[in-house]
Amino acid sequence: HFIKHSKVKPIVNVEKLWSLVSEKTRLYYKEHTEKAPVIDVLQHGYMKVTGKGQLPEQPLIVKARYFTKEAEVKIKAAGGVCVLTA
Repeated sequence: HFIKHSKVKPIVNVEKLWSLVSEKTRLYYKEHTEKAPVIDVLQHGYMKVTGKGQLPEQPLIVKARYFTKEAEVKIKAAGGVCVLTA
């Protein structure tokens, strides 16, 4: 079976992760630090998270198909978790 664009992986940088959730959600989790928001980048049309940019010191859970090593380091340094999805 021939699949066009089999190598295309839409990417999002770590600096853009918080733009995928609303400002209201971000402010809520800034106050309630015992919980962390779950950002599923696949639902927003991205597959890969890359490490460009800075991430605020606010924990978050990121679900994606692919992570670069730099992105994984930055997310974990902010207190977050990287979850691989199929």
